[in-house]
Amino acid sequence: MRWWHFCHKQLKMKKLNPPIKIQPDVGELKRQLGSFCARLAALPLVPGDSYLHVGKLREKLDAIDGPVSTDRLKLNLVCNVLLDLYLQGWTVQADSDGIHLRERLAGNESVVESKKRIRSQHLQERNAQLKEPSVVEFVNSMERRTLTGKNWQSVFSVMRDGEELASALTRASALKEPAARARALRDAINPYVQLVDSKAICPETGLRLNDIWRYFRHTWTTTYKSVPGRSMGILIRDRARPFHPVIGIAALGSSVVQQSVRDQWIGWDKESAIREFCDAPTKKKTRRLLQLLDAQIKAVYKADFIEEDLLTRWNIKRPLQSDSAKLFKESLASIESHRLYPSTAELKNTLAGQVNDWKKLAKTTLFRSKRAKHLATLLAIRAQFIDHNVANLSLAELREQMKLAVLRKSVGQLVRLMKADRIGINMMDITICGAIAPYNPILGGKLVCLLLCSPEIVHAYRQRYRSQVSVIASSMAGKEVRRDPQLVLLATTSLYGAGSSQYNRLKFNSKTVGGSESETMGYFELGKSEGFGSFHFSKETVRLAQGLLGRLESGRKVNSIFGEGVNPLMRKMREALNMVGLPSEILLRHGNQRIIYGVPLAKNFRKILLGLDNRPRYYLSLADAPMKTAELAEFWRTRWLSPRIDNTEVLKEVSAHKLSYPVHHGARVSLD
Repeated sequence: MRWWHFCHKQLKMKKLNPPIKIQPDVGELKRQLGSFCARLAALPLVPGDSYLHVGKLREKLDAIDGPVSTDRLKLNLVCNVLLDLYLQGWTVQADSDGIHLRERLAGNESVVESKKRIRSQHLQERNAQLKEPSVVEFVNSMERRTLTGKNWQSVFSVMRDGEELASALTRASALKEPAARARALRDAINPYVQLVDSKAICPETGLRLNDIWRYFRHTWTTTYKSVPGRSMGILIRDRARPFHPVIGIAALGSSVVQQSVRDQWIGWDKESAIREFCDAPTKKKTRRLLQLLDAQIKAVYKADFIEEDLLTRWNIKRPLQSDSAKLFKESLASIESHRLYPSTAELKNTLAGQVNDWKKLAKTTLFRSKRAKHLATLLAIRAQFIDHNVANLSLAELREQMKLAVLRKSVGQLVRLMKADRIGINMMDITICGAIAPYNPILGGKLVCLLLCSPEIVHAYRQRYRSQVSVIASSMAGKEVRRDPQLVLLATTSLYGAGSSQYNRLKFNSKTVGGSESETMGYFELGKSEGFGSFHFSKETVRLAQGLLGRLESGRKVNSIFGEGVNPLMRKMREALNMVGLPSEILLRHGNQRIIYGVPLAKNFRKILLGLDNRPRYYLSLADAPMKTAELAEFWRTRWLSPRIDNTEVLKEVSAHKLSYPVHHGARVSLD
């Protein structure tokens, strides 16, 4: 019956979703592509066996002896892309008229089916990672007892026994008097925040904190991988028990640069910027815009442009349209040179902290191109502001002038350029957040989320990055640049698009956790992402795409060098798909929309991110930050933990995680 139901839905999909005709470029191997498509189209429509069938077809594609021709590389890439699409629910048909794809319709899936499909996609990659020899050795080494400065320890030392926790919570549930119940819950679970450093050692066990965090990260649905830019790992520990077991883990990472829903909420998009600065202009806002423009221009290294007569010092102050045109032309020439002869080693040394000559780095073709383009845009904006005498207008005149399309466009451009500075300094994305067993049944994930709002996180972020040199800014300025890291906003997305039980209703009154005023804090749902990305492409597909791009005679557009631009993987996949004649804009739309959340930490976060304010006004005072963490934990115990422990099924689920031999515990990495 299930098989019939699935087939019926596939037939319904064919009726509702029009086919997409594709004409892949595989050179002389069109016949082999047709044969592959026929085999793919003949696969049985049984969802549970999809990964097994796909794995067998991938093995046949990999079974090639000797050097691989460019046509064979193209064929393998196209075939692997089609396999990835099949796992996404697409169908493939090949006939005399060509190859036709039918996209999965999101409306044909229930919420449960959608989550199951997305989870299966992620688990396939994660389980493959858990079979890698280096990962297996790491997991086994963490589970072996090791002699540390704190006696014999293993990762099991920082797991909590479910039976013991369930017993403590059962005793608390028997207490009906609120104060006594609160004390019992405080004795049962007493969380605190611990920042992860690559060299830091756990004072309770002697294990490396980074290893503890990494071990539990392998229990997540998604694969573990390092990310470029800033990152900060966080452990939530429980001092209620010996060795302070881990309640959950979290991580902050550099924010995604382009996110339309979030940008509209902040005011970074063009329309919002125009409303803020043009529809209701004030003298103060206009002065601030001019100050931001001046600061942006001063922050660009220009000496080589002046020496080469691309610019004069007078033209910087009073730019002409021709100045911007020359700089744009120079930017294009420099980026073409970079693609042919990228300074890969020199640029990658930047991330390793081996740069001491920022002027030399600024003069590389990559950053020369970036500087020329950036400066061309800034000088064009300055020219418009000067031509319209924006600095000296009365308020009435300003309101009239700001109706002009050229000024509105300039303001939108300036806010977008300023956003690039603020997004890397004043906000971070929550990339990992959740509880581990046995804390997840009692909504430990909500506790982890709440503690990310603690002033301790703001302090830790500032402490870690206040002395760090900003690589991109320094490379653009030709000198060392350090920026004041004031964290005012966190953002995150759900794994699924159908609601997140962890983030839903996660709001609280700041006064209840030590705030001075009665204001709402927490996780605010902003909307859904557009469902674009590259996560649905397998490692094999990505490997083939990179190999194919390496054969471009014109040089790679994307070399995975810090500074080339955001989301290099998606740009590589777009370029590779286009190279083999596949519709990249359609295929990069995986359709798995995710819910976007914003977590403001400061009342004036928008003004900080728009450059209108410099000093954050935090909801929770930064003074005595650990006390604010304790108050957030107390709020969680009262709001979520206390009602939860009255459910005997929940306590039964908690008690199922046992540390007695043989260990059956949900926080243990499963290598099976």
